Amino acid sequence: MTRTWVRELGGWVMAAAVALIVAASVASSARADLLFRDGDSLVVAILSRSLLAGDPLDWAMSSVLFLPETTVFTGLDVALPLDANALFAVSAVVNLLALYGALRLVAGRRREGRAPVAWSLVALAAFGALAMTETSASRDALELASLQLTTTYYSATVVGVVLAIGIARRMLDGARLVPMSLVLGAVALVSTLSNPLFAAWATVPLGAIVIAGSLRTVTRRRMLSILAALIGGTALGFAARIPFSAWIANTGAGYAQPDLWRESIGYYADLFAARLSTPLGVVGLLLDLALITLAVVQTVRVDDPGSRFVAVAAWVLPLLVAVGAIALGTHAARYLQPLAFAPVLALVAMPGTLRMPARLRRQAAAVASVILLVGGGLSIPRLSDAANAPDADAACVTDWVEASARTGAGQFWTVRLPKLHLDDPSQLVQVDHQLNGYAWLVNRTDFDAETVSFLVEDAQTGAWDLPIQAIPDEVVDCGRYRILDFGETELPLGPQRS
Repeated sequence: MTRTWVRELGGWVMAAAVALIVAASVASSARADLLFRDGDSLVVAILSRSLLAGDPLDWAMSSVLFLPETTVFTGLDVALPLDANALFAVSAVVNLLALYGALRLVAGRRREGRAPVAWSLVALAAFGALAMTETSASRDALELASLQLTTTYYSATVVGVVLAIGIARRMLDGARLVPMSLVLGAVALVSTLSNPLFAAWATVPLGAIVIAGSLRTVTRRRMLSILAALIGGTALGFAARIPFSAWIANTGAGYAQPDLWRESIGYYADLFAARLSTPLGVVGLLLDLALITLAVVQTVRVDDPGSRFVAVAAWVLPLLVAVGAIALGTHAARYLQPLAFAPVLALVAMPGTLRMPARLRRQAAAVASVILLVGGGLSIPRLSDAANAPDADAACVTDWVEASARTGAGQFWTVRLPKLHLDDPSQLVQVDHQLNGYAWLVNRTDFDAETVSFLVEDAQTGAWDLPIQAIPDEVVDCGRYRILDFGETELPLGPQRS
């Protein structure tokens, strides 16, 4: 028992080291824009600040409610005396640790001839290696593993899918059906409540695998229990979204446009070509293909139901999700994240002990542990430097806005970053180019202002079409930003739209 406890604790320590190395590498690349500055990436932090400030809550969310992500971020904000960027950095590490925990569940119980802790670490390292090959600043790039480090791009849903696979595996390995079915149903409920994409990533493909597996009489009862828990939990999750309907500005139904499947093929083909245009992109693709190949081989070789289920999931999830995304005519790389996280499940499908002398295994583990601990320790200041990198342009905007003691506005991609870092975020109202309130991933109480007296713009700002004729009294230069100060002139806000 003591050795098992020590081994599990050691696994978590090594996983933390891997997470630090990966987070520092991604945060030190151009991908830092996605972690710390991207308009979409900031919603959880803005929502968390609103909750902690006790603001009246009238939020306009997308189809995703970010409930687990916001809970974790808010908890970190309460527990740690850090600014927003530092919290983003800590969240990146926490997200990877959560993925390790889910992978450890998938790897199964420790028994003779198995090394689930070691292989869970290998799986996390493989996923981290994929993330470290992703270095662009684009949210639309086919760079999917690094999205797990953000607070916004479905990190909790990724963990939920892997947890569902792990619980199903434990059920097939002989765990008690009733309690595990309830746990699986709870995971499906919470995941679907927060993000209905769980149904497409987990319920449908895993349901297909389970139905195929139920043809075998020996596992039929357990397979059907898994199917019932997944479907029941997912259905309850959709029902639980009804009380949040006032917050959901877009149900997501409009994202499905099957008649655009040809355009979808072209879109994803262009992203694939762009990914292959860099050496690191080629490395990432080869690693992904190697993992998928391993999963297919294991599907044929393994002989127990739990291992086969995980091996099949490792290649079926990417296949069905990619086909489904194209069939629905989608145009968003983030929907394809199973292509990054599912293949690493091949490494924990059958986590057998390596065939080498025990002494040599211990020595190899000791060397690997020292390397990881040193690498993790050296990554802390690197990650800290990335999180604390000065942004003089954004600081110029926030300082000017706070000194003005007035309310201004800006378009979505422009205004999100300075809005987050203001002491009073309501001083910057989110609008479209016609000054209509843009109710998207924001608290609608901001629109109570009714008028604004300055506008913030940058290269992402569309040409203004103001409701009244007005010329700014002054244009304040803040590097990549400009502030159009209209002085005493009040610009009226138009009706809200999303």
